[in-house]
Amino acid sequence: MEAVLKNVASTVELLAVAAHSGVVKQWDKQTVYRAFHWCRYCEHIFSRFHSNTAIRRVMEKQLQPTNQSLRDSIPGYSDVSFSDLQWCQHLLLVGLLNNPELPCSILKILFDTRTPVNTSLSEDKDGISLCSHIIQCKSACKLLSPLTAVSDVGADAEVQGEMLMERLGALSNQSRDTCKAEQFLDCVLQGCEGDMQHFCLIITAALLTTDTSQTAARDFLLDWLQSKHGLLQHMCSALPTTLLIDLAKQHQKFRCAHSGVLKKVAADMEYSLSDGEWVQTSINPTLTFQKLTEHFRALFEACPSLRGETEKELNALKISDGDFDVRGLSVWGDLLEAINQ
Repeated sequence: MEAVLKNVASTVELLAVAAHSGVVKQWDKQTVYRAFHWCRYCEHIFSRFHSNTAIRRVMEKQLQPTNQSLRDSIPGYSDVSFSDLQWCQHLLLVGLLNNPELPCSILKILFDTRTPVNTSLSEDKDGISLCSHIIQCKSACKLLSPLTAVSDVGADAEVQGEMLMERLGALSNQSRDTCKAEQFLDCVLQGCEGDMQHFCLIITAALLTTDTSQTAARDFLLDWLQSKHGLLQHMCSALPTTLLIDLAKQHQKFRCAHSGVLKKVAADMEYSLSDGEWVQTSINPTLTFQKLTEHFRALFEACPSLRGETEKELNALKISDGDFDVRGLSVWGDLLEAINQ
């Protein structure tokens, strides 16, 4: 029992280091693995002894001097109780995300989404998706809780969106310098290149959070997204219309960016005589003319104030094409007609 008490105390100290110390700058993949290993150990200890009153009392007594020592040496430290050990891995994850000194190499591991759902951490020999099982557990809690409404993005993406906002919040609180936050987002984007659809859902979930303390982080995320035209175009073409409407309603920056993407898609179209339809000329077309029309209609329905200004702009573009009312001569004229049908 003495060894168990010592291990639990050491893990609590580890949690404090992960959340508050600059030492994490030197952490590598194996260090993070060992940290999560010890947290799983503590979760096992809680599961085994939480109903044993005598042992629980001994462990709680052992944690008191550990917490006191950490309070004395670390400003802002919060005590860890025996009950907290049941979600020790979650505490470690949140602590790491909120530590602005955590290197991008570790963030890539935390945010990697490529591991299949049925892969456990013990099977993860290559270091892919270290926290996938935590995300799945939190997602399951969201799905099973009768008091929690899960959004259309899906539970996994919603949990990862919260993780994303926690990290951005920590970086913005540390400094007004945006370089670290940009580096973090670029790092996550690079790590999710194999699953852009899921990353778009993570971004959507982050932007749809309603926590007022994260307003600055959401604004920064929107600014970053506008600078990533390829990602923005993928979002506007691949996401369900219902999610795009929700984003447009909540964020003026997004609805303006969405409108801009749709106009760029239209500008890249040419009329196909053989198909009798407007088609994109790009190598990887994103929207058909019909889908483009549906997106504009949905955007105007969500934001009626945007309709007049956009129609005026489209009409000016039609006039610049010669102001013909013959189908196939101006994408802008045909788009206006289709929208207003």
